[in-house]
Amino acid sequence: MDLIKEIEVLKKEKKAVILAHYYQEKEIQDIADYLGDSLKLAQIAAQTDAEIIVFCGVHFMAETAKILNPTKKVLLPVLKAGCKMADMISPSALKRYKEEHPDTKIITYVNSTASVKALSDCICTSTNALKIIHHYLDQNEKILYCPDQNLGKYAMKEGNVSFDVWDGCCPIHHFLDPKKIIAMKKKYPNACVIAHPECKLDILDLADYVGSTKQMLDYTIQSDCKEFIVCTEKGVIHAMEKANPDKKFYLASPTLSCSNMKYTTLEDVYQCLKNETNQIDVPAEIAVKAKQALDKMLELSK
Repeated sequence: MDLIKEIEVLKKEKKAVILAHYYQEKEIQDIADYLGDSLKLAQIAAQTDAEIIVFCGVHFMAETAKILNPTKKVLLPVLKAGCKMADMISPSALKRYKEEHPDTKIITYVNSTASVKALSDCICTSTNALKIIHHYLDQNEKILYCPDQNLGKYAMKEGNVSFDVWDGCCPIHHFLDPKKIIAMKKKYPNACVIAHPECKLDILDLADYVGSTKQMLDYTIQSDCKEFIVCTEKGVIHAMEKANPDKKFYLASPTLSCSNMKYTTLEDVYQCLKNETNQIDVPAEIAVKAKQALDKMLELSK
C-alpha cells in the first residue's frame, strides 16, 4: 500500500487537514498540510475550516486544537505521545499557588495540559513568551511563569526583571551540556550557534541566536552564515536543510531527540484518519476557561 497516496485520498474524502510539528519524523513533516511550531499550529487550528484535524504532535497540542475547535474532530495518531514538561505541573499544585498568591497573573507555556491552561490568565509559546510576559509586567502585574523555568529565566535576564517561575523544564533541552557546545564550536569554528530558550542560560550565553523553533528556522534562511550548530530537537534540521540546501547543520548533541515526538508513523496517520480513532475531547468546563487564556494569547500575538 502507498500510504502517502492513501492518506491524500482520505484527506479529501473526509475534508481533513494534517498539522505537524517540526519535531516530527521527516516523512510526517512531508505529508503535513501545515508544518509549524506551537504558535503557528495554534493559529492555524483556530482558523481552519476542515472538518477533521489530524494533529501529528503530542497530546497537549491536540488538546489545544480541540479547545480552539470544539465542534470539530481532532485526532492524535498516537495517544501515548505526551510531554514530560507538561507532566511537571498539576492542576492541584497550580491551584495551591493561586490560593497563596491571589494577586499574581498566571502565564502558562503552551506545553501544558488543558486543566492547567484553564487555571491560567494567558498562554504563551516560545515565539511570543517575551512579548506576553512584558505586556503584563508593563502593567505592573505580578506574574508566575510556568512550567518552564528556563524560558522564564531567559525572559528575566533579557528584560532585567524578576518574577516567579515554576520548577519545570524540557529534559531534552535542560540537560544539554555546555561543554558539548564549546567542543562543537572548536570543531566548526565558522558555524553559528542557534539555541531554543528552553535551554539553560549557560547554553544560551554561548549562542549567536536564541529563538523559537520557527524563529531559528527563519534565522538560518536570513543569515549569511553557512554552517549552524543547532541546540534544539533534531527534527527541525529537516526543514532547515530543505530551506537551505547550500548550508550545513550540526546537531549539538545526539541527546536532542524527543521520543514522544518520534512515535508517529505514516501507518499511524493512515489508521487514525481511516477509522477516525484517537479522538481528543476536553470537558466543557475546562475547555471554556482554557480557551479564554488561549484567546488572550492569540490577541496579544497579533
